[in-house]
Amino acid sequence: QLQLVESGGGLVQPGGSPRLSCAASGFNLANYIIGWFRQAPGKEREGVSCISTSGSTTKYADSVKGRFTISRDNAKNTVYLQMHSLNAEDTAVYYCAKVQPQTFYSGTCAPMGSWGQGTQVTVSS
Repeated sequence: QLQLVESGGGLVQPGGSPRLSCAASGFNLANYIIGWFRQAPGKEREGVSCISTSGSTTKYADSVKGRFTISRDNAKNTVYLQMHSLNAEDTAVYYCAKVQPQTFYSGTCAPMGSWGQGTQVTVSS
């Protein structure tokens, strides 16, 4: 089955630094630009970060720039999102997805394909 599976979320204290993982099964992740997206309660899903196939180019939403780092290990078929300095506004379900290539180069990182189940990140003391 072709799918992306997110993991690594949970209850995190303010200022915490969890790392999310996005593992691909059934296909070679190295062939795709991948993005992280999130959806907070009552809000629309938004893009967080995306990474080129080689990992050499990354993009971030202004709200996470300087706090989050996206990376990938194509040998492990996995993309990561290292998060730092979390606050309550980062509480959301985090998803990974393939990104439409033309949107990556234009800077918008629009998702394509189906969504996984996501991983919940709750920032609370």
